[in-house]
Amino acid sequence: MHDENDTIMYVGKAINLHNRVRSYFRSNIGRGPQIDQMVRQIARFEYIVTDSELEALVLENNLIKEHSPRYNTLLKDDKTYPYIKVTVSEEYPRILFSRLMKKDKSRYFGPFTSAAAVKDTIELINKLYGLRTCNRVLPRDIGLERPCLNYHMKQCCGPCTGDITKEEYRERIDKALDFLGGNYAVIINDLQNKMERASEEMDFENAAKYRDLIESVRVVAQKQKMTDSSMEDRDLIAIACDDKDAVVQVFFVRDGRLIGREHFYMTHVSENPSAEILLNFVKQFYAGTPFIPREIFLPEAIEDMEIIEEWLSNRKGSRVYITVPERGQKEKLMELAAKNAELILSKDKERIKREEGRTIGAVKEIEKLLGIKGLNRMEAYDISNISGFANVGSMVVYEKGKPKKSDYRKFRIKTVAGPDDYACMHEVLTRRLLHGIEEKHDLEVRDIDARFGSFTRFPDLILMDGGRGQVNICLKVLEELGINIPVCGMVKDDNHRTRGLYFNNVELPIDTRSEGFKLITRIQDEAHRFAIEYHRSLRSKAQVKSSLDDIPGIGPARRKALMKNFKSIEDIREASVEDLSRVPDIPKAVAQEIYAFFHNTIS
Repeated sequence: MHDENDTIMYVGKAINLHNRVRSYFRSNIGRGPQIDQMVRQIARFEYIVTDSELEALVLENNLIKEHSPRYNTLLKDDKTYPYIKVTVSEEYPRILFSRLMKKDKSRYFGPFTSAAAVKDTIELINKLYGLRTCNRVLPRDIGLERPCLNYHMKQCCGPCTGDITKEEYRERIDKALDFLGGNYAVIINDLQNKMERASEEMDFENAAKYRDLIESVRVVAQKQKMTDSSMEDRDLIAIACDDKDAVVQVFFVRDGRLIGREHFYMTHVSENPSAEILLNFVKQFYAGTPFIPREIFLPEAIEDMEIIEEWLSNRKGSRVYITVPERGQKEKLMELAAKNAELILSKDKERIKREEGRTIGAVKEIEKLLGIKGLNRMEAYDISNISGFANVGSMVVYEKGKPKKSDYRKFRIKTVAGPDDYACMHEVLTRRLLHGIEEKHDLEVRDIDARFGSFTRFPDLILMDGGRGQVNICLKVLEELGINIPVCGMVKDDNHRTRGLYFNNVELPIDTRSEGFKLITRIQDEAHRFAIEYHRSLRSKAQVKSSLDDIPGIGPARRKALMKNFKSIEDIREASVEDLSRVPDIPKAVAQEIYAFFHNTIS
């Protein structure tokens, strides 16, 4: 359904399109004021024919995700879930923290809801089995460098030294995989035997270590209080609603154990029955999640349940069941999930709304002020130097009103000497955008998804730290590269405080009390902070300088040789030309320069 501005207001599906459309225009059928309001705004219908109900379901979901129609029930979710990743394809595997599940031949455990818990678990496993945490390429790098501190602290078995064979290391990984799969009993028994053996041998220090490890494993095991002998993967979904909002609670059960929970706020739910909200949630959530369990439990039946089962089975590659538990332990788990949803709805609703106002709501305000749509990713740039010394640039990225620090970038200016901020900004923007173009082309040639490139995603809006001058520099770079991106300047007053936005040759005033203004200020301060910190680090490095650097003919290699032989600058000052000449790589002419430097310049 389109309105008079050709904006998509609603997306739906129907077996009989005639009956579905006609139902919106009947009178006295209790549609509610929201649907009546929508019907009054309909200007035209657009329809797409598919071959089956299943195809219609998939298409409906894709269109809702793409266009976020005003009158569809929408899932508001910008979260990514942490996983434990085991790089089993490597000859000496590692256990890592990951936010993405990829088809890279690794094994993934999760999803988990607490990043801190995932990191604690990984640290425990690595210490428990002495696994490597380094990025060395093994076995290629075995013996090339000295082992790290973990090896000397006996927290790593040292595969980089060759002390352990590939087969022995693989046994440790297999035990770690058993642990991650929930086989705690085997590990506890193994540690119990080692503790008793150490105690019999009067090795009480190691016995105490094994005792502590047993306690740690039991603590981890106790976190999974709800178990099921079927050892199935399943999600339990419950819902709590009031007049305006709905919270959907999901319990993640993996291998029969409850590993975590997550909640989601739904919008546009006014007067919609809970079954319809659940239907929209299931379709949107499982279209985007990388893992689909074998069973999905719901508090009540939903429409098209068999079709959705077929769709999820096709995505998973094996049969998926959607059921409504009515008794036993499964029903009790559903009741617990429902209680959690109600608790979150009552206690966290206002806090969540305030946070959304600071982020997503602020972005919407900026969209309205600038008259643009689809604003998601914003990039801001700043230049930092002191009288032209160590020119640097910064790029900070905000997505959905939140900083995305993994995409921040630093630039050390290469082509500009002196304090010329405009020229520096021209170089920074050119390098950033060209890098994105080249990286995208390279990924396309290698047939790799461009989403995995760090520079390939261009912003929906570029924010410049300044007014007309900085904006014009950016527009010039975009014109040179043939790229079309909106550019906005963050204009400051005489007290260096943001006063408005410069956009399309007009300075737009902005309410200083609004969330949009506060977000702009945070972005501007963050770009400035990031640039200043990088400039400060370069200044610090430049100040850490040896007096030997001022002597003609002395570079890093000769400076290192001198310090290795004389231990201190004082010893070098007191050395004769003959003593200096005996140092490897120091010819007599250079030795004379060193001697002359200290004896002619030191008073």
